[in-house]
Amino acid sequence: MKKRIGLLYGGKSAEHEVSLSTARAVTQALNFSEYEVFPIYITQEGEWRKGKQLLAPIETIEQLQFENTANQSLPNNISSFLPSQSDEKSLDVIFPLLHGPNGEDGTVQGLLEVLNLPYIGNGVLASSAGMDKVVMKQLFTIAGLKQVPYVHFIRREWQNDQSFWLGKIEKELEWPLFVKPANLGSSVGISKASNREELIEAVELALKYDRKIVIEQGINAREIEMGVLGNDTPKCSVPGEIKPLKAFYDYQAKYKDGNTAMIIPAEVSSEVEATLQDNAIKAFKVLDCSGLVRADFFVTDKNEVLINEVNTLPGFTPFSMFPLLWQHTGVNYSELIDQLIELAIERHTEKQQLQYTMD
Repeated sequence: MKKRIGLLYGGKSAEHEVSLSTARAVTQALNFSEYEVFPIYITQEGEWRKGKQLLAPIETIEQLQFENTANQSLPNNISSFLPSQSDEKSLDVIFPLLHGPNGEDGTVQGLLEVLNLPYIGNGVLASSAGMDKVVMKQLFTIAGLKQVPYVHFIRREWQNDQSFWLGKIEKELEWPLFVKPANLGSSVGISKASNREELIEAVELALKYDRKIVIEQGINAREIEMGVLGNDTPKCSVPGEIKPLKAFYDYQAKYKDGNTAMIIPAEVSSEVEATLQDNAIKAFKVLDCSGLVRADFFVTDKNEVLINEVNTLPGFTPFSMFPLLWQHTGVNYSELIDQLIELAIERHTEKQQLQYTMD
């Protein structure tokens, strides 16, 4: 019997377009002879729309942005997604493809947990901690992972005493700096600053996307990424290197023009690769991750390994590193999807064994 997969994508997020690209790519990777695929689209206004079963891969993202139809609105009709032993048409697993806030940050994962629906990827804790770069960095410190120096603050602190924060940043960090919204991914809202004027502009831009800001020390290092796959016993892919052909790996380079070079596998020593694997697994476990993670590192010319961040929902676009890493490790696109589905069902089955009474 075919498994019934619900693709959940779109979302009320600045990364709405990224999510659509990921969803399109996933439909092209799924084996339609093994799965029945149902699209669940969340508009940028937050409206949930359930589409008809997909019978073939989607060619354009416009096909994923369908209009609402009678009795296909969620969450008013969300009970139709509840699993039931008597209902052969309930979904076997949800595949959340929602990048950024209101999707990748644990909010939708919490909804799916309450509904007791199996879903692919990280749970509530890992998703929320992985989205908030400040919390993530603090957990990395607990795990003993090396990182670049950083400063963080919230909007009100910046507005109340901008001079204090500028002085603190210039005292503790060295130019250039990278300014990031704490709770956003895909390089949205990120800027590079080489002086105080650029720093102020970068902070104001980042504050449009989040109330919490992270400012990181710039570093002269290679950008190496690792794919992690699994639940309790995760495994790592080969390393891959990102080489931006412009100032840094921004949104435009990542999703629009492909203005980067990806080197897979990355040319690193066996010792560095072992350290990357060890640190990627440590990061995966300290955040209590499950399913999939892309762990991003800096490797200096002295072969010092520093963790930058993890992405708990790496994209599956044609320009994405995560599926390419696993392809070079021996797991092709379709096999990767199959494994993620099995990992989701495995984790859900394990949770059903928990006791919720005092008997």
